[in-house]
Amino acid sequence: MPYPDDPQDPQTPSDPERDGRTIPEETSAPEPVRDVQPAPPPPPPPAPPKEEEKKEEEDGEEEGMVRMSFLEHLEELRTRLIRSALGLVVAFFGCMAFMNPLWDAVRRPATLALKELGYPPELAALTPMEGISIVWMRVPLLVSLFIASPWILYQVWAFIAPGLYKRERHMAAPFILATAGLFILGGAFAYFVALRLGLYFLLKISIESGIHPYISATEYMDLFINVILGVALIFELPVLVFFLTLLHVVTPKFLLKHSRYAILGITVLAAIVTPTPDAVNMTIVAAPMILLYFVGVFASYLLVLRREKQAFPWAKVALPALLTIAVIAGLVCLLVFHYHLHWVMKWPFFVK
Repeated sequence: MPYPDDPQDPQTPSDPERDGRTIPEETSAPEPVRDVQPAPPPPPPPAPPKEEEKKEEEDGEEEGMVRMSFLEHLEELRTRLIRSALGLVVAFFGCMAFMNPLWDAVRRPATLALKELGYPPELAALTPMEGISIVWMRVPLLVSLFIASPWILYQVWAFIAPGLYKRERHMAAPFILATAGLFILGGAFAYFVALRLGLYFLLKISIESGIHPYISATEYMDLFINVILGVALIFELPVLVFFLTLLHVVTPKFLLKHSRYAILGITVLAAIVTPTPDAVNMTIVAAPMILLYFVGVFASYLLVLRREKQAFPWAKVALPALLTIAVIAGLVCLLVFHYHLHWVMKWPFFVK
């Protein structure tokens, strides 16, 4: 009887290693090719809290902006123009009630210059209509433009306000006060300083050349309007600089870097607006304009600091400014009380 492990037994499974035979390895069937999809990209890292707050704030401000079509813009523009014209008309009729005192104030720079030079303080009318057109129309219209300027500027702001962010709409009162105040301040500077100095200089040069002054009321009124409105508009320079910064057109660094070109342009404008060609009167007009330019640069710098949520070091600047004002006031008091000088509206301004 054969043993179970007998290799001669056909029923016993043979061991390949024992009998020295090798069995070929079974080849596995190729696996079907599958579409390998790329792994989804990892989620973006969470934004910092400040950026999220800034984004939410900008989204909220954009939601507050009023969306208007082109025709709606035209309708709004027509409404604002009509309201501005109505305000100007009301101011015009109010000024007509005081047209004679207003005309006396308008012609006072010329009459004072003539009186100081020893000539009759009178203006001449070359045509019968000059008096009516000047006293009844041009003078009240010019004065009403200054009186109605806050109302007109409010209509300008109301027109552009729907396209501004919510935080920018709170600047309505500063915009109106600053723009109207600079406009009126420029007109006052032209009336009390530029025009009076210019007229005295021009008339004195003419008299020294043997030309007797015979001033036409129309020619004088043309000069008056050009100087008053020209200087008043130039005094809006800080507002212009501020709005260019608000619209991201310029930066304080750019304005300071190119300040020499700005000073050159201001000097050219002063030469055009000033009624006299001499350097002294031109400098008197150009100096406050250059100062206003740097005031606008400072205002734009404050705007940039506000965007970056930074504070201006007022405590470090207040002390030098107060010391400068105190030194200037001390010099004026020294000239007036110690040297007994007084102020006059001509060079050198302080005389005995």
